[in-house]
Amino acid sequence: MGKDAQILAILADGQFHSGQELANHMGLSRSGVWKLIQNLQSKGVEIYAVQGKGYRLSQPVELLSKEQIQNEVAARITDFSGDISVLWETESTNRYLTQSSAKAAVSGMTCLAEWQSAGRGRRGRTWISPLGGNIYLSQLWRFNSGPAQLSGLSLAAAIAVVKAIHQCGATGAGLKWPNDILIDGQKLAGILLEINGESNGPSNVIVGIGINVRLPESSLQEIDQPATSLEAVLGHKIQRNQFVSYLVCELFEVYQEFNDRGFSAFIEQWLDLDVYLNQKVNLSLPTGNISGINRGVDNSGALQVEHGGQVYSYQSGELSLRALPN
Repeated sequence: MGKDAQILAILADGQFHSGQELANHMGLSRSGVWKLIQNLQSKGVEIYAVQGKGYRLSQPVELLSKEQIQNEVAARITDFSGDISVLWETESTNRYLTQSSAKAAVSGMTCLAEWQSAGRGRRGRTWISPLGGNIYLSQLWRFNSGPAQLSGLSLAAAIAVVKAIHQCGATGAGLKWPNDILIDGQKLAGILLEINGESNGPSNVIVGIGINVRLPESSLQEIDQPATSLEAVLGHKIQRNQFVSYLVCELFEVYQEFNDRGFSAFIEQWLDLDVYLNQKVNLSLPTGNISGINRGVDNSGALQVEHGGQVYSYQSGELSLRALPN
């Protein structure tokens, strides 16, 4: 564990700790402690410095625990064989698993990180990744089928994310095609799917998931669309390790069902959660914009938009969907 991880673990209780106490505990000078504090602040951690009292987090932090997550997953799914890695920091959890998959990592391998220096979203966007508050998770799954047969997998994974969020009490969470999770029109979570494989199989799939659990105001200002967090919606602290165990279990069950029946098994669930179903929408395409009525998805997960008296199908990719006033 690095020095910045050590000092955050001490401060995690949300109480004041003097600079001298921290220096003695870590074998550093007080100026060395101050540099670590500044480093944590630069990564999105809100820390108060009060003369005569020391340093304190704006609120307590529950750091991710590999052992706790594994134990809670094992209690619910006895045949889950995927290894779980918890990193302090990485460029992106997707990239970490991409490198691991080249080394014959087992299907189900899960990677979490407290901080990402280069988190990625859809269409090349940056995923704002403050340290110690959110969920940055990627999973590697291997399928015998080729990439074309995995159409709709990202939508099915999004359903699993919503189910895990509902277990935390945020029952208002819904889906925006293809794989954004919204509450009251504000983005709560997103998914980035990367598929690599032969046309007839097998395929390696990396599902990257970012969920806003706690977003400091400084991070909200960096996001280029309306966003919220679980704790802001619920008004209380979320137990991150328990939430991750919910998420891993829901994803496992979705992958099993998708492997057996494909996306057709999830259409009804998607329609129940589609926040823009039967509403006016604008679809931004590389060739221009189209306005119409969102009529849900088909068996492959393609978006169905009615315009000009007909219903047309649109696959995900370089597309963007937004609601229009009714």
